[in-house]
Amino acid sequence: MLNSFERPPVKLVIAGGYGCGKTTLIKSVADPDRYVRLTDEPITDASASVDPLTGVPEKTTTTVSIDFGRINLSNGTPLFLFGMPGQSRFWSVWDDHTHGAFGAVVVADTRRLDDCFSSLDFYEDRNIPYVVAVNEFDGTKRYQPEDIANALQIDTAKVPVINFDARQRADVKDVLARLLEHVMRQMASQQAVGAGQ
Repeated sequence: MLNSFERPPVKLVIAGGYGCGKTTLIKSVADPDRYVRLTDEPITDASASVDPLTGVPEKTTTTVSIDFGRINLSNGTPLFLFGMPGQSRFWSVWDDHTHGAFGAVVVADTRRLDDCFSSLDFYEDRNIPYVVAVNEFDGTKRYQPEDIANALQIDTAKVPVINFDARQRADVKDVLARLLEHVMRQMASQQAVGAGQ
């Protein structure tokens, strides 16, 4: 519960395909003592047949609901991070949990790049500003952001593409900062257009 002196929170959504690093991103950056609620459960033989581990053989847990984490900006503004489960059977809850979001991070895994298209479409259709954060897993080939943007058919002038390591707090903070900057630029551009009409 917010006290009367606390700044209102900014809601951000973390989305992407199955096993791309959304939970790791939240765990890396959020305050571990007070502000993390993760919903990972062990992968069983039964679940592995439902959610194939192709491309992610080292994955041992999976998100079964909505992850949550919080980080405070230097000015005291709290960022609330909501991690969406990547499997298609959970897409029905995306609308509810995206309501009121300031922006989104779409996490991409180059081993299964096609898995992030549904997230891109989701935020495009709802006019929610987003950035694409390419999680660089150990042992995977590295690509330039422009190459990823071409593969995803997005314009980097409109949607920033950032390489990062979801395990590294500094990298995650950079991704979140880039998202906030992107959203603020879009808002300023819309206000300028509105003022000129």
